[in-house]
Amino acid sequence: MPHIPLDPALPGISALFAYRPETAAPLGQLAEVLLRGPNSLTVGERELIAAVVSNGNECRFCTGSHAAAAAETLEGGRAVVDAACGGIDDAPVSAKIKALLWIALAVRETGRAVTDELVAAARAEGATDVEIHDTVLIAASFCLFNRYVDGLATVAPDDQAVYDQIGKRLAVDGYARLGN
Repeated sequence: MPHIPLDPALPGISALFAYRPETAAPLGQLAEVLLRGPNSLTVGERELIAAVVSNGNECRFCTGSHAAAAAETLEGGRAVVDAACGGIDDAPVSAKIKALLWIALAVRETGRAVTDELVAAARAEGATDVEIHDTVLIAASFCLFNRYVDGLATVAPDDQAVYDQIGKRLAVDGYARLGN
């Protein structure tokens, strides 16, 4: 049961965006830039970062939504997402993406957990400064989104088909319209 009156037909952040459209617009724009804007990391890789951070934060709605979006946009689909959420070292992704995911999980813990060693490891695998920057910002933003969704006890459907539909919609439409 949500802590404030939200539209019961809207799950997760959708209900919050409907409740406060004036805050939804910039949050939707942020997600669009981070996850869909021009970048050397693919949309799928960035969605995977969002999914892994959300999974680490135990945010069921965001994990389900972004895991589904990553599965739609990442080569290898659901199997890659599930493996990464289960353990980064065993995930069938590049060494660079593994190193960036370790940075993302460090951010999830606390920004100060991002060490020189984690950054050096990512650089050694070919990560650029922009990729490191964007990984930290995606991880930090998803900590905000996860806490926003769970802090107001939004509805998180149990049906995986709901998340699969959200993932398909995000893969096609992105995030810009969410805040409008």
